[in-house]
Amino acid sequence: MNRKNVSTDVRIRWLKRMMLISEVSVIFLLSAVISFLTIKKTDTALKTKVIAMTSALNEQMQMNLDSYLQRMETIGTLVFAEEEVYKYSAVDSSNSDYEAIKTEQLIEDKLYDLCIMENFVDFAIVYSNNHPVGKVSNGTVKLFGDNLYSDLEAMINRPKTADGWSTGYKENYKRIYYVKRVNDDAVLVISFYTNELDDVFEHPGGIDDIAVQLVEANGIVIYSSESGQEGKVLDSEISERIKGHTAVTTMDNKYLITLKECGDNWSVVCSAPAKKILKEKNDVTVFVVIVTLITAVLASALSVLLVSKIIRPVNKIVDSLSDEAHNDLLTGILNKKTFEKKVDESIKQNIDFKKKAVILLDLDNFKGVNDTLGHAYGDKVLVGVGDILRRVFHTDDYTGRLGGDEFCVYLNISDLCQGNYINHIEEKCEELCKAFANNYTGDNDNYKISASIGVAVFPDNGNSFGELYKCADKALYSSKHKGKDTYTIYNESMSDKEETK
Repeated sequence: MNRKNVSTDVRIRWLKRMMLISEVSVIFLLSAVISFLTIKKTDTALKTKVIAMTSALNEQMQMNLDSYLQRMETIGTLVFAEEEVYKYSAVDSSNSDYEAIKTEQLIEDKLYDLCIMENFVDFAIVYSNNHPVGKVSNGTVKLFGDNLYSDLEAMINRPKTADGWSTGYKENYKRIYYVKRVNDDAVLVISFYTNELDDVFEHPGGIDDIAVQLVEANGIVIYSSESGQEGKVLDSEISERIKGHTAVTTMDNKYLITLKECGDNWSVVCSAPAKKILKEKNDVTVFVVIVTLITAVLASALSVLLVSKIIRPVNKIVDSLSDEAHNDLLTGILNKKTFEKKVDESIKQNIDFKKKAVILLDLDNFKGVNDTLGHAYGDKVLVGVGDILRRVFHTDDYTGRLGGDEFCVYLNISDLCQGNYINHIEEKCEELCKAFANNYTGDNDNYKISASIGVAVFPDNGNSFGELYKCADKALYSSKHKGKDTYTIYNESMSDKEETK
């Protein structure tokens, strides 16, 4: 071989080497660009969905709390159903001993009937001479001492309704108090342990890294899903990020935080470290980098596999977050926010004002299931209720879980049944009661589960979900006092009775 041929071979080898280097460089560059764009899109999509889901969760928590506190206030209002309750005064010197004992026994019986199904620490009327009628714990007597009446009266901070909510009395954040004026010489007090809010602030297991806290306007934590935080000041890094806001969702490299203000200058704050809440995104990023390096070696065919591997987990995450934003994760039916939205939309579209019904269910003695059998059985009961609702009602009826053991159905009444809609509603309620008649739980299915039901009719009882819910709730409490495990359709006499309280 002559020198000229050797020179040509060298040039050819050099050219092949350069082509190979160029090809590998182009493949690596293309893979890197695709990876960068995919990671960026994944990051944006995941952050958007996580923020939306967390914001929806916070709003659900705030609505759960408002519903819970409203129920306590409703129970307090029901105390005024008896005239003796708001007219009697234990400090009136004209009362005979016999009449005082008789009247106080009547009041105590009324209070007992109302609180028998609740886990209250205190449920009593306290008079200006510190004499209580009803249930007052020894802890409360010891804590307030001779200031029992005066300090409870000082908790009334809403002049218009003559009532108020308070906590942190003498730095004790283990109890929450609701106080309502009865007359010039008496106040009603309802109190419960702060940990009763565990069920109110229950959130899906898939987002355990999120801490839920109820915070006063001064930054003191009233309740926290993380133990040992009650009575402490909210973490400064969290408070600085939400300072000056009443409703906000914010996310940076360190925290994801949502804030929603509710009544009585309290706020629900949900927070989580960004690195934990976005763990899926970080996992995807690591995966992308590894596959990119492999792609650079194995050539362009692997880039297709790269995109496929990235998009599949992202779609799964996005789809999962979308479901969590609209459905109750335990039962699979609508969550409160979505249910209320769908009902209000249906009402707005109902321009002919055809009859519809809101059927509100509250499980009887559900707390006993959790306390006696455990939360696993409690969850099994809730899943079973969702199954019952799906069996009894049609696909064009809306079924939803409003929180805890409270469920609701929006009944679409067909044109054929419009003329006799009451019978149709009663048939559905009886079918529902019959379904609960065979509803048992426990190791040997020996624990009976029933439900009290209240019904409100559109447009007779309201023109929005909120109005219909209030009427159905009054009817439900009527069912509770009838002995539970039954249904009641709302009527105007219930409103008249409320107005005389």
